Amino acid sequence: MPRANREGDQRCPKATSTPRSRVISGSTRSSSPGAKVICASRILEILEAILLAIVAVSTALSGYQAAKWDGVSGRDYATASRLRVQSEQASLTSNQSIIYNSGNLTAWLQAYTSGDTKLAAILARRFTPNYQIAFQAWLKTKPLTSPAAPPGPRYMPQYKDPLVGQSSALSDQSTRAYNHGVDSRDTADEYVRLTVILAAVLFLVAIGQRFRIRRVRLAVLGIAGALIVYCAVLLVVYPRA
Repeated sequence: MPRANREGDQRCPKATSTPRSRVISGSTRSSSPGAKVICASRILEILEAILLAIVAVSTALSGYQAAKWDGVSGRDYATASRLRVQSEQASLTSNQSIIYNSGNLTAWLQAYTSGDTKLAAILARRFTPNYQIAFQAWLKTKPLTSPAAPPGPRYMPQYKDPLVGQSSALSDQSTRAYNHGVDSRDTADEYVRLTVILAAVLFLVAIGQRFRIRRVRLAVLGIAGALIVYCAVLLVVYPRA
């Protein structure tokens, strides 16, 4: 037994211990600068990851809105073109109606002044409905004998051409649709510019990770953060399609 104890003492020698407070204090002093550097680096990495996530979401939203507003602009331009064509068609029809009634009035005057009452009566019934009302009112002013009579039925207050009003209304609608298309296009361009700024933020975050000097890295990250805040404000302010 004494021999076994001696062998056990030789296998597991008792280690000489130093004071615990000295070891902890020494290890803390030796590892403190490195731990702070690692902690700061990890915080920067977390901030960069958050910025990258925000940039990704903001870029997707900006591109989506730019595409939608571009579609709205194209639809407005198409509507404006359609309304403009309809307005011109109504105006052309109105002009054709005026030409027809003017020619018929000239023929009626020739027949009436030549004494051909039968032909004059036939021609008097050949006016368009809106012109017919003005023509009957014009006859009551005795245009062939009274110098104060209006020069023609078109100058009578009873003359109303619905095609003229329709053409004017369609033209106004076309102008409004075109202006809305221009505004929509401008909004789409604003979102495209916002996407370019977000791409610059992505570049800054990516290049900032290459710097080993912490102050430089923080400066680049600060600039990227300021730009992302600016972009976030614009995303809130800009209209949505």
